[in-house]
Amino acid sequence: MAVSTASTVSTTLSTASTTVSTVSAAPARTQPDRPRVTELRLSAFAGHRRAVLRLGPLTVLAGPSGSGKTTALRAYDALARLGGGAALDAVFPDPVACVPERARPDAQRRRGFRIGCTADGAEGPVHLDVAVQAEPELRVVGERLTADGVVLLQTALRDPGRRAVQAAWHTGGPAPVTRAPMPDDRLGTPLLPLRVAGRTDGQRRVLAAAEQMVVALRSVFACDPRPGRMREPVPTGSGRLLGGCDNLADVLWRTRAECGRRHAQFVTAVRAGCAGPVTDVLAEPVVGGMVRALLDRGDGIRTGLARLGYGELRYLALALVLFTGPGVLAVDPAGEVPAALQTLTVLADGFDRGLDVHQRAELLRLAARMCDRGHIRLVAAVADASWVAEAAGADGVTVVHLDT
Repeated sequence: MAVSTASTVSTTLSTASTTVSTVSAAPARTQPDRPRVTELRLSAFAGHRRAVLRLGPLTVLAGPSGSGKTTALRAYDALARLGGGAALDAVFPDPVACVPERARPDAQRRRGFRIGCTADGAEGPVHLDVAVQAEPELRVVGERLTADGVVLLQTALRDPGRRAVQAAWHTGGPAPVTRAPMPDDRLGTPLLPLRVAGRTDGQRRVLAAAEQMVVALRSVFACDPRPGRMREPVPTGSGRLLGGCDNLADVLWRTRAECGRRHAQFVTAVRAGCAGPVTDVLAEPVVGGMVRALLDRGDGIRTGLARLGYGELRYLALALVLFTGPGVLAVDPAGEVPAALQTLTVLADGFDRGLDVHQRAELLRLAARMCDRGHIRLVAAVADASWVAEAAGADGVTVVHLDT
């Protein structure tokens, strides 16, 4: 299924349907060919079957409650963590919840789920598809990495009695493939640099495709700000923002002094989304080694976050996420790759939750500006996307409609 900026495309699912469109597509800027995920496939995952979600620099997942927006974000986050080398049980603490409800066990009482993605970059589109067995025990039962129709890596569970899968990767030499066992509790793609020598053109192609996929999947920050936990003072710590933005005051304590220009831009964004005058956003120490965040109103008046509304706090937190990067957010970037060749992907659940009409439009415009620079990509879930097209300056927003 092809998606262009001038058309709307639909795909029929057994439990849901997706419609993908691009709103007010702006001319693309010339950007470094950074690896990025451009498609998420939920072949059989929770309430999704045969779902293909096209992803742009700024993607909005829209649909009513129960349409699978949060599930799609969780699948993306799971692939990112697996791409970073995490074990299955750490990524899927409740794997049975990921199995489609109507999926029936086979003769060996096995049930599972399938997810995948496409990463674009210098090597062209590279596709990764993973089959995971959730019952009777959690394990990878199949993985496929392909590019240009060539299978670069394929694994399969041949012997259920062994804690390993049989892997075969493209060689392109006298022997067309190399075979060896791999563990069944994590992905094989991030392990390829440890297994492939890179002596032949085929092996180098495998390594380049695996690196592109891993770099595209790494540096993902899943967030859903929790205002109730942002109102109270917090202990000073790493200064790295958590997914719930609970430690926002600790992060402000650090970032305000690190980059005055970026902080000034952040204050300008906060001023546009919060009631009353705002001359600064800062943190100050309180008793017991704690810090609390404040809005400086000018004339010596400061407002603690405890006085702000629910929507104001979510707006402030999401704006801070968009203005920061891997060094501030609690993410695991690919340290072996230069920062200029990486892109941070933010997964924002409930992007418009609690925001008024003005706040959500301002936040979307801010997201569009930040994504247009190429260093950040955003996948945001909203209940209704009817306002997206009307948000001035929100060019090039890919809208994916998920319908129950």
